[in-house]
Amino acid sequence: MEMIVPLIFLFFFIPGIVHGYVAGTVKNHRDIVNGMSKSMSAMGYYLVLAFFAAQFTYAFRESNLGALLAIKGANFLQWLHMPAAATIIGIIAITALLDLLIASASAKWALLGPIFVPMLMQLGLAPELTQAAYRIGDSTSNVIGPLMPYFPLIVVYCQRYVKGTGIGTLVSLMMPYSICYLISWTIFLLAFWQLGIPLGIDAPYRYR
Repeated sequence: MEMIVPLIFLFFFIPGIVHGYVAGTVKNHRDIVNGMSKSMSAMGYYLVLAFFAAQFTYAFRESNLGALLAIKGANFLQWLHMPAAATIIGIIAITALLDLLIASASAKWALLGPIFVPMLMQLGLAPELTQAAYRIGDSTSNVIGPLMPYFPLIVVYCQRYVKGTGIGTLVSLMMPYSICYLISWTIFLLAFWQLGIPLGIDAPYRYR
């Protein structure tokens, strides 16, 4: 596993150079450097986001705000006496709404994970169930979130087939799909839970 990054690099680098020379798009080493520079320029957004996400995660961990919010949130949910299924649906809804503001799944989990996981553990819900609910809310609203890094790329691809496609066109087109996926996957999760179908190997629904 420690060699996975160099292996992936060589796996794409060598065939890319060979294809470039055969296709005639690469003439010399300068073209290779320019191509790699252009590809890495798209990583600038992620590198900036990862830097500030790391700073936030460290400050959040050292402040113990996650534990405080988890305890207060668990006490509040216990006071509401909500069914466990309703709590999971609420976690899915919060994640889906937050996905419109924070596009990065890793940054969003760094924010919500330290709060949701211990909070629901105090209510007797397993971390595996919490993460499954998070993934449903996170994945279904990605394509309607303009802050997603790949959103401009999707718009460009759509413009190849439908001229004049913009942000509003893509959001309105994909909104019904996002809603249908959100509802259907939530039903699937609740159905699996009621039928006792495991989430995975040694992945229970209840925390003991």
